[in-house]
Amino acid sequence: MGHPIWPLYGLRITTPRLELRLPGTDLLEELSEVAAGGVHDASRMPFTVPWTDSPPRERARATFRHVLGTVADWTAHEWTLSLAVLCDGRVVGRQDLSATDFPVTREARTGSWLGLAHQGRGIGTEMRAAVLHLAFEGLGAHAATSAAMTDNPASLAVSRKLGYRPDGLETAAVRGEARTLRRLRLCREDWRAHRTVEVGIEGLEPCRALFEG
Repeated sequence: MGHPIWPLYGLRITTPRLELRLPGTDLLEELSEVAAGGVHDASRMPFTVPWTDSPPRERARATFRHVLGTVADWTAHEWTLSLAVLCDGRVVGRQDLSATDFPVTREARTGSWLGLAHQGRGIGTEMRAAVLHLAFEGLGAHAATSAAMTDNPASLAVSRKLGYRPDGLETAAVRGEARTLRRLRLCREDWRAHRTVEVGIEGLEPCRALFEG
């Protein structure tokens, strides 16, 4: 069954282990429960917006509302594609791809989180590789950017594996304290040179107008 009103619900990105797709209500509830179960050690905060500080039930509801908000707020000028990541048919995390004025800049940003129970298995690298394939191969991006706290070695390691290069530092106020982030940038040539994951895309053609305007 197609999705003529919002074709992004028919978009599928697959790797040998994973499937990424925009979650409908049932899948979004499952994603929200993963968020409620925790996505990082409580002693540190890897996000510039400390959304995980809230209690589990509030965290689940915030996740639910946020993903619905990305659909409601979508424009060709500014969009965020917030995908549920499934491994063996179970939701394990979320992978975002976002952009501002993409038809002009041809540049997109990535962001993600993974449930605590699913970390340490290489899923984070594979799901980012999937969405980078969508950006470069599917949408014709020229570059992709990301950022991570300088004390977040796991995220920085994923970026290195995929070919990102350092792109400077910035300071953010998090929980009332100054934190340092490393900006990262991936050009098309480096993306090609570091591709190791087979990725497939289905259902992109009906969605193109949403990305391009």
